[in-house]
Amino acid sequence: MRDPYSVLGIAKSASEKEVKSAYRSLAKRYHPDSNSDDPRAKEKFAEIGRAYEILGDKEKRGQFDRGEIDAEGKPKFQGFEGFAGAGAQGFNPGRGQAGQAGAEDLINELFGGMFGRGGAGRARTFRAGGGPGGFEQSFGAGGFGAQPERGGDRDVRAQANVTVEDLARGKATVRLPSGKTLSFAIAAGASNGQTMRLAGQGEHRPGTKPGDALVTLHFVRHPVFEVDGSDLRMQGDLPLATAVTGGKVTVETLDGKVALSVPPWTDSGKVFRLKGKGLPKKNGGHGDLLVTLAIRLQDRDREALTALMRRQADSA
Repeated sequence: MRDPYSVLGIAKSASEKEVKSAYRSLAKRYHPDSNSDDPRAKEKFAEIGRAYEILGDKEKRGQFDRGEIDAEGKPKFQGFEGFAGAGAQGFNPGRGQAGQAGAEDLINELFGGMFGRGGAGRARTFRAGGGPGGFEQSFGAGGFGAQPERGGDRDVRAQANVTVEDLARGKATVRLPSGKTLSFAIAAGASNGQTMRLAGQGEHRPGTKPGDALVTLHFVRHPVFEVDGSDLRMQGDLPLATAVTGGKVTVETLDGKVALSVPPWTDSGKVFRLKGKGLPKKNGGHGDLLVTLAIRLQDRDREALTALMRRQADSA
């Protein structure tokens, strides 16, 4: 992924408020529901969400700024930086295809070709530094830096970025370490961080049974909805006049906008429940949408409202 600051179009000195504002603006602009004619909108929307996952989290943002994690939120590979030997000039294994090939060549030269460039053998682990302070790096079918295989001789691991819309329709996509993009079903009631096993989608060697793909679900933040089990939560604006006299407010749902009836004299922070407007449930049906309304003062009423409040204060 690109630099998260570039994705959100903000400076590194941006405040937390500026980060959130930029995210909300871009997320609404590139939301797939508003860009059905643009096939790249979903990809852009997911990229914006991943950028905010880092910059919207104070700890992760600090780690990124210090160079401890990359734009994907993964720890940076620092085991060989500054390493010299066998003609190496402090190579960096993360410099794309050329850097990757050079790293493999050096490893093979130093350690007798034990890893094999792009070989089809099972993943091997190279340990550098010896002892507890060392690091481990796997070499598999994809060459240097390939996804470690665990849970089976030919199983592979991957992460799927899942949107609220994906959860609602029960389907998402994932890019496997091989580069293959796969569509898969998400069971109702799936949770963030859950790992799903996709049978037969792992490494396949001739004459053997293919391994599985172990896909970990990563819920992407939505600009409007927050996932709470099978329910969804959201914040809604409540005009002061509507809070006092009652009326209708427009609320966004996964099925489109609806009019929510608000009784007179409604306090800010009141939660309204829209039945069946949430996510699919394990045992059938759908969860609810919980809308928390907060009073919003409108600029066009500023002078009149200020005058009214002053008159009331004077007469008190």
